[in-house]
Amino acid sequence: MSNRTLAIIKPDAVGKGYTGKIIDRILSAGFNVLGAKLVHLSREKAEGFYAVHTERPFFNDLVDFMTSGPCMPLVVEHDGAVNAFRTLIGSTNPAEADEGTIRKDFAESIQNNAVHGSDSNENAEKEIAFFFTSEEIHPN
Repeated sequence: MSNRTLAIIKPDAVGKGYTGKIIDRILSAGFNVLGAKLVHLSREKAEGFYAVHTERPFFNDLVDFMTSGPCMPLVVEHDGAVNAFRTLIGSTNPAEADEGTIRKDFAESIQNNAVHGSDSNENAEKEIAFFFTSEEIHPN
């Protein structure tokens, strides 16, 4: 069954000019892109998106990173989208990511890991709604 997930091409990857290459990987893996936008997150917006991590020691560094430059949220669709996308992007730590994954090829560290992918169907719905209105999502 086809469903949706949120992907974010993070500021490190956007800044290095990897956006097109990463979108090509996503499309080549059979995903449909239903929405995309280039945004520069405010501190308030980044803190809201990552609120689940407020008490974690890396929270402020994560917010600083996500506000350091533009990022590109995307709504992508695929059969089993959440798991399929997480397989495509690889481990959070690029040193541990499988060969051929987006993080292995484009990330530089655990924090500067090039892309975000929702970790559950429930979170995918919430995260998509955080960045996109229904009018901004265009089914193929």
